[in-house]
Amino acid sequence: MYMTPSVRKLALTAHVVCSVGVLGSIAAFLVLVVTGLSTQDTEVIRAAYLSMDVLSKVIIVPLALASLVSGLVQSLGTPWGLFRHYWIVAKLVITSFATAVLLAKLKLIGYAATLALETDLPLTELRAAGTELVVHAAGGLLVLLIPAALSVYKPRGLTPYGRRKQQEIAQATPPQPAASFQPPVVKDAPNRAITFTLRRSQVVGGFVVVVVLHVLILHAAGTGFSMH
Repeated sequence: MYMTPSVRKLALTAHVVCSVGVLGSIAAFLVLVVTGLSTQDTEVIRAAYLSMDVLSKVIIVPLALASLVSGLVQSLGTPWGLFRHYWIVAKLVITSFATAVLLAKLKLIGYAATLALETDLPLTELRAAGTELVVHAAGGLLVLLIPAALSVYKPRGLTPYGRRKQQEIAQATPPQPAASFQPPVVKDAPNRAITFTLRRSQVVGGFVVVVVLHVLILHAAGTGFSMH
């Protein structure tokens, strides 16, 4: 059962907003890390690391999970399916990996924020943590641009599962008798013009299954989401 056009547009809007929000918030996180590493002002360093902790837990993680859920809703409500196309599977793997790394680094971000609260600022430890975080933030931003590009270009290629489903649909569809030629009727043109396909609304749905597993594993391992 597929979504109605109004529900489809709502789900697509939510997914686009959350996906763009994730990219923007990670870019802001990267700016904060670079600021903390490049300045000599201890108060600015302190503020940068404390802001990174809040930004990652209050903005980045919720937006990332909301993007995954909204993508899953679209996937279940459109003909694209979860594992029928290679480009969707690629997005599943890439985004799952990026989200798992993000969740795994929450502990390091919280540790850096704890150091920033100390009266005597431990600059050596903070710079070591900041160097690791800037690498992961820059890498994560670049990696997440790949699923965005895949959503736009949608490269062709069916998985073996997708080919089987396509064959099943073709076999289940009765052959249509050859229709005799009929001249076009002008008055029906508006009806044909409003015909649309639901395929574009499928963007990121498949990867949420793997990401949820990563979240559960990391949470069980003690990463957690608690504020430090």
